[in-house]
Amino acid sequence: MRASPDNYIPQSVTNRRPLLMWLFVTVCSLGVMAVILAAPLALDSGHTLLSLTIYGAFSYVCHQIPERSFFIAGHPFAVCARCTGIYGGFALATLAYPLVRSLRQTEAPARKWLFLAAAPLAIDFAVGYLGIWQNTHSSRFATGALLGAVSVLYVMPGLMDLSLRQLKPGEKTSASTPSGEVVPSQTFSINSSVAPSDYSAPHRRI
Repeated sequence: MRASPDNYIPQSVTNRRPLLMWLFVTVCSLGVMAVILAAPLALDSGHTLLSLTIYGAFSYVCHQIPERSFFIAGHPFAVCARCTGIYGGFALATLAYPLVRSLRQTEAPARKWLFLAAAPLAIDFAVGYLGIWQNTHSSRFATGALLGAVSVLYVMPGLMDLSLRQLKPGEKTSASTPSGEVVPSQTFSINSSVAPSDYSAPHRRI
């Protein structure tokens, strides 16, 4: 028996989901970078309330020490140089992601590469914290950008997998009518790949 037309799931919808997910993440990541730059520009143009709101929001995720931040228009970015690198690297890598991997790829690389990408940032932080040598805006930004870019290879596959998922058969609405009678056209799941065998019904055989 054939499944009801009401249960048909167009393949084009499934094919568009990874693209829509990528567009959503790209817009969001670029938007975060725009907001980071908007804070000092808003403060310089006299929009104090907007600027302080942005600085306040990012204060929960960054120390915002001016001496460790980039400046624009005489005011520091909303986050420090290292966080700017992380956000910037993530945004650029997300933008270029379709050039590197298929949007339908749901497997992430081995986790060792993520740890290796985080190692330069940890070393740069440690040598500055221990007073071995003074790290710079460039070293903070570069190590942060490396980690942010590589993390995209682990975040995007998970989001792509989420976008490709379908409802499980048990999560669909019941095929029975209000009176409890089963609708024949919905007896077999749409996900069934084989038709019912006539060997299970001898009276059907010719």
